[in-house]
Amino acid sequence: MLGGVASAAIFTNQTALLNNDFQVSSFLVVRSSNQSRKYSIPQPFFKTPGFREHIFQFVASNNGSLARKNIVFAIPNERDDTEKEGSDYYINYPVIVDQKEDRSSCAPGMRTPFPLLPCGELIPRSNEINDKEDGLLAKLMAVHLHVLAMEQWNSSKLKMSHKNYLVSATNLIHYLALKSLDVEQLKEELSSICFLNLDTINQHVLASLSAGIRLLDNVKFDSSRHTISYSEGISSTKSLEKQMKGEFSVNTLRRRASHTANLLLGRLPERRNTHIMVTVGEEAIQSETLLKDLLNAGTTIVRINCAHGSPEIWSEIIRRVKRSSQILEKPCRVLMDLAGPKLRTGKLQAGPCVLKISPKKNAYGEVIYPALIWLSRPGAGSPPDHVSPDAVLQVDGEELFRKLEVNDVVTLFDARGKQRTLKILSRYPIFSGVGFMAECCKTAYVKSGAKLVIKDKRRKLPAGHVVNIPPLKQFIKLRVGDLLTISRDSQNKESNLTSSTGAHRITCSSEYVFDSVKPGEPIAFDDGKIWGIIKATSASEILVSITHAGPRGSKLGSEKSINIPRSNIRYEGLTSKDLIDLDFVANHADMVGVSFVRDVRDILLLRQELEKRKRGDLGVSLKIETKEGFEKLPLLLLEAMKMPNPLGIMIARGDLAVECGWENMAYIQKEIISVCTAAHVPVIWATQVLESLVKYGVPTRAELTDVAEGMRSSCIMLNKGKCIVEAASFLHRTLNNHSTKPNAEFKPLALSSHDS
Repeated sequence: MLGGVASAAIFTNQTALLNNDFQVSSFLVVRSSNQSRKYSIPQPFFKTPGFREHIFQFVASNNGSLARKNIVFAIPNERDDTEKEGSDYYINYPVIVDQKEDRSSCAPGMRTPFPLLPCGELIPRSNEINDKEDGLLAKLMAVHLHVLAMEQWNSSKLKMSHKNYLVSATNLIHYLALKSLDVEQLKEELSSICFLNLDTINQHVLASLSAGIRLLDNVKFDSSRHTISYSEGISSTKSLEKQMKGEFSVNTLRRRASHTANLLLGRLPERRNTHIMVTVGEEAIQSETLLKDLLNAGTTIVRINCAHGSPEIWSEIIRRVKRSSQILEKPCRVLMDLAGPKLRTGKLQAGPCVLKISPKKNAYGEVIYPALIWLSRPGAGSPPDHVSPDAVLQVDGEELFRKLEVNDVVTLFDARGKQRTLKILSRYPIFSGVGFMAECCKTAYVKSGAKLVIKDKRRKLPAGHVVNIPPLKQFIKLRVGDLLTISRDSQNKESNLTSSTGAHRITCSSEYVFDSVKPGEPIAFDDGKIWGIIKATSASEILVSITHAGPRGSKLGSEKSINIPRSNIRYEGLTSKDLIDLDFVANHADMVGVSFVRDVRDILLLRQELEKRKRGDLGVSLKIETKEGFEKLPLLLLEAMKMPNPLGIMIARGDLAVECGWENMAYIQKEIISVCTAAHVPVIWATQVLESLVKYGVPTRAELTDVAEGMRSSCIMLNKGKCIVEAASFLHRTLNNHSTKPNAEFKPLALSSHDS
């Protein structure tokens, strides 16, 4: 029995493990005038409802009487080895113990040790504190203490942050400390009095908790029982001194988050809260107007994927982006994504260079619409945007374009030797001269070298020949139950479609995959459109049995993604190709996208490479597209915050969904946005946004909802497609309509005075 108990304190020691998790050990110390006792507290009891009630009942059972006071402080760890050592902190909770209450129900079972919990359900909750607000105050103070202690525990990590990110990194630590606690009951209690929503304080954790404590402390429901300020004990902490200077105030942190987004992505257009990013490729230099149209449609960032194209193509795209931006006076930045160590299918053997031209027919095989064909010189670019041909033929022949007129007839022999007739419908001036629209009423298979002849009433005039017909894209059609062989391709040679065993065959140039996979592991292709199970492996081949494909089979082509989510493949960070491409990116782009970031070693390597190139101002977008990258996101952010570079996170939902499971994507993308909000780091919402609209011109209802969810991010990315300009324009209008200003088309929903 302890007589005249003066104080009760909970001590917590946190020890960081090698895997960056934390081990927490705690104990209760009860001090009296003549002695003190120490009781260990198992970690699971921290999340036990009524935990603190049991502490007070324990003290009361020992005939204790606690003075009403509050002391909160943290002792920083002064040792160098912060990965192994711990730090202690404690709180003397403000309590009042009613000694008149019968405590016999708990006293016998709460001697030593402390783990004999729980037994407090029989004691009325009013015995702990005097009123509801007082209880919330004590709980908020305990949370506040935990946040401060976590900051001190990670002080060595924070000291390594670049000055541009020190405050943001500290707020991230505060948020992670809050997330480590079970505060669901506290959230409900705060919500019940319409006071504070802990789900919305990510951007300014410490300031919101401190404001909540101060406000609750000022609520005087019974002045006779409120004689001491609970905030006295915490107002002198180092972090709150910073806050009172304005560094951690709510408005300051909000401005910091906005400033960080502007540094990376640029300033937003008027009435928009979200940037629009569009992926472009070689088609951007085949059309004279595409980039201008995209900028006019509201695009503010152009993305180039270094997995495709060449430096010559990239240079021309960037030149046109800068020229269009200058002419239109619309700022536009360029992001270049490094290919990274992504597993892809190899190149399939090229198909024949032949183009099929087909008129539209009805159910009886009768032609209802002739096929429209665009005729132009090589390198003349795409036809005007207001015309939509079914096929494009490049013709080498000045005679043709000099003599051809509207209503003339041109004949050719197709690959089968059949004569086909093209009637000229219209003539269009284009950038490099003229182009013609023609119609063909019969199916034709046109190959390079086909000769065109102008036919008039008197004679036929040879006028040129067809050139540059691209080879048909080859693919493998896979059905459930099929076998697929994946073989090494160290020479990057094009592969045949079948192996010697009769199974379908593809290649993969990433050799380390063959040393890591095991039979029984699942494997996915083309962003999860096709799934299979690995049946056998060897040093040079992997045999896969297809378990999921479309009802009529699914096509698998060249350079499609391969995911093996359960395999422990040791990927390299930046590949040799990435390092070569980074030289180009550092000299031409505003931002670099780093693909398949998995751990801090990838960030360290990137930092070294950027320092070599003296590009501390180059924006960095870390692409989260693996389970490992998601689970280590806080550590990746803290490591990246050691660099001065503007920083952002891209949620690459294609690979991420395959790696983590489709059913987990809603949770994962929400968590990424929450963590990045706490770190004041902008988020890019990517993969299949408005995909139906981009490809076919009509969005689905689910895609509209996805856009609404994406508005929580700083930027929404669209992939390329034939209707990309319309999609960018639609997204721009959608973002404008959902800005902070009222929608001009719809009035706010409300009851008028005439409603009964």
